[in-house]
Amino acid sequence: MAGESSRPTVRTPPRMQPFWDAAGDGRLSVQRCRACAATYFPAVDICNGCLGNELEWVTTSGTGTVFSFAVMHHVYHPAFADRVPYAVVDVQLDDGPRMITTVVDCEPASLRIGMAVEVDFERLDDGRALPVFRVRNGSV
Repeated sequence: MAGESSRPTVRTPPRMQPFWDAAGDGRLSVQRCRACAATYFPAVDICNGCLGNELEWVTTSGTGTVFSFAVMHHVYHPAFADRVPYAVVDVQLDDGPRMITTVVDCEPASLRIGMAVEVDFERLDDGRALPVFRVRNGSV
């Protein structure tokens, strides 16, 4: 686990509980349609691909690449004051959808689109584990 966090938390819909349960166990999960295999994050009620409603949660490999990112230079919440500058990163999962997250232990100036990353988890004050990403060895 990446460490403890005093980040603000939000209430999430019940359909996201399997995601949080998996994260608590150190697994990154996304939703998948049983009919057409389309993957989703966050969870949906109906598949956008085939309009099916047979959705399941599956564990991903936890690897991906940086699709896009933005570097935050302003403090928008006191809990992030010691993190500025930090990057908000859009990660394309190797076996799933894209996910908005952050990359830890990497200076924002070192981030590059296409950089290989892997999941880690940061423990939140409310007990949940938040997926964050780290640069994969040899990708810097």
